[in-house]
Amino acid sequence: MTTAAMHIARTGLDAQDTRMRVISNNLANVNTTGFKRDRAAFETLSYQTITAPGSPSTSESKYATGLNLGTGVRVQGTARIETQGAMQTTGNSLDLALDGDGYFQVQLPGGQLGYTRAGNFSRSAEGLLVTSEGYQVMPGITVPEGATSITIGNDGTVSATVPNQSEATEIGQIQVASFANAAGLLSKGDNYLTETAASGTANLGIAGQDGRGQIRQGMLEASNVNVVEELVDMIETQRAYEVNSKMISATDDMLKYVNQNL
Repeated sequence: MTTAAMHIARTGLDAQDTRMRVISNNLANVNTTGFKRDRAAFETLSYQTITAPGSPSTSESKYATGLNLGTGVRVQGTARIETQGAMQTTGNSLDLALDGDGYFQVQLPGGQLGYTRAGNFSRSAEGLLVTSEGYQVMPGITVPEGATSITIGNDGTVSATVPNQSEATEIGQIQVASFANAAGLLSKGDNYLTETAASGTANLGIAGQDGRGQIRQGMLEASNVNVVEELVDMIETQRAYEVNSKMISATDDMLKYVNQNL
């Protein structure tokens, strides 16, 4: 008697453990600005073909179904769910949310470009529009010294009111990046993504045009994690883990019986 069933159940334990890790990360980031939940996708391992469908069963007939034995499961990958998070009003003029598709572009250390949905920006000592880590929002926006108010339109146009001027002056425009395959972006942590060969290159443009979302000033996009849905997935994962664990115990009992009685 072989231990194939035990090894198959072990792959189930590994797969469900990975899924639980994905769910745990989703729940940990339930309050992270602009966070998009991940979903684990599974695939079967290779099959062992004992009898191929359509092979001769006798000189005059063929097998209709054959005999194929699976060897287990593994996590194929994680898919980022890009649904819109809830809009939260903050009243901060430098808090921005994207209402629709797209990403803000920022310059990471070393000159690499990163992309984020988290628009909790601020102004540096030099007047530059930066992220909370101090990374510059691209293309660069410099707020004049002494500006009393900053207005950002739905299309990303930035205007500032400076002393001794009655009308606001346009100082730049925040552009929105879109991708042919946004799911192919690589998560780097700190709310940043980077482009890959799968995502394609960034296509910068005006907010609200060509499928890009509009910019909402004084708001932030909340995480799209649904706590109730994640808890249901967690219970389902736990039950699947327990069943695979019981399969290992049952197989072990069967092997013990064979060794002791045959």
